[in-house]
Amino acid sequence: MAFVDILIEPPSYGWADEKGNLTKPTKSQLIKEAFRRMNIFKSRKNFLGFFGWFEVLCLIPFFVIFFVKFVTIPLVICGFVYGMVCMGTHGTIWYHRYSTHKAFKFKNKFWMFITRNLVIKVVPEETYVVSHFVHHSKSDQPGDPYNANAGFLYCFLADTNHQQVSQTLSREEYPRVVAFLNDTGVVPNTYEQYLYWGSIAHPVRVILNWILNWAFWAGVFYLIGGWGLLFACFAGAAVWAVGIRTFNFEGHGKGKDKREKGTDYNWDDMSINQRWPGYVAGEWHNNHHLYPNSAQSGFLPHQLDLAWVYVWLLSKIGGVTTYNNNKKDFLEKYYYPYKEKVKEEKVEKVEKKAVKA
Repeated sequence: MAFVDILIEPPSYGWADEKGNLTKPTKSQLIKEAFRRMNIFKSRKNFLGFFGWFEVLCLIPFFVIFFVKFVTIPLVICGFVYGMVCMGTHGTIWYHRYSTHKAFKFKNKFWMFITRNLVIKVVPEETYVVSHFVHHSKSDQPGDPYNANAGFLYCFLADTNHQQVSQTLSREEYPRVVAFLNDTGVVPNTYEQYLYWGSIAHPVRVILNWILNWAFWAGVFYLIGGWGLLFACFAGAAVWAVGIRTFNFEGHGKGKDKREKGTDYNWDDMSINQRWPGYVAGEWHNNHHLYPNSAQSGFLPHQLDLAWVYVWLLSKIGGVTTYNNNKKDFLEKYYYPYKEKVKEEKVEKVEKKAVKA
């Protein structure tokens, strides 16, 4: 069995059937699995599965109170921009390009800490990083923790149902899995603590980081714009926290092949480039799957990449020391040859018309 096959805990319905075909659980099975994985009264090892949705529940009152008491057009715009652009771009920078793919390196822990806590914290690193590595290794195949081919709910509940670190790692395997979270600020459990808690991160540290992060940003927003801005930004974070769970289903064509020539250049999986996540979060997903370790994925002039802008700016002031950028390679291997081919095809059509005439 390959190492990637033992990284995350399989769901009760499994990844595939006896013939190796993707298991497509029913809605009932998915919901039951989610409640089972969130039941901290049944097992303390369900902490991270519970905590991810607990954070969402804590954000909902902010959303409701904002629209009941504080809603104004300027504050709606602030909340929208914060949730879609700030939260979205941070997700791409921190969880995606740095924590998972190590696309760039910070000069020191100061810049790492700043970037880690740049926005309201909603997703524990452990929940995202290890499973996302598996996603790239098994994209759209059985074992992909958020496989769009299994439907919307399969992806939407993936953080609970399919992203928990394996509970059966050996003493030799555990350090190799911990290594995925190196340089993210996560203090790993000892092997004995992992066996007890079922996670790499200790629950006390996860909770403390969450409380301090929320308290800091609540104070900042209040000082800048009072209760209205505070509730607007936390409401925006609530929208992002729910919306991000729908992304991979959309980003992989909702289980259908929606790739387009001239827009998508990676044909090894069903990932697609979408304008909305691209413009607001720098998530040009097909480009990213083509070059997952690149600090930039908006390779073409119209592909705004705010996540790359942040990395580039930090590199200019010394906060980032090195980064990978595959833009040149993409243009030479994929974009220019495609444009040349299109040009040649147009010339051939003109010549054929001339011959017929």
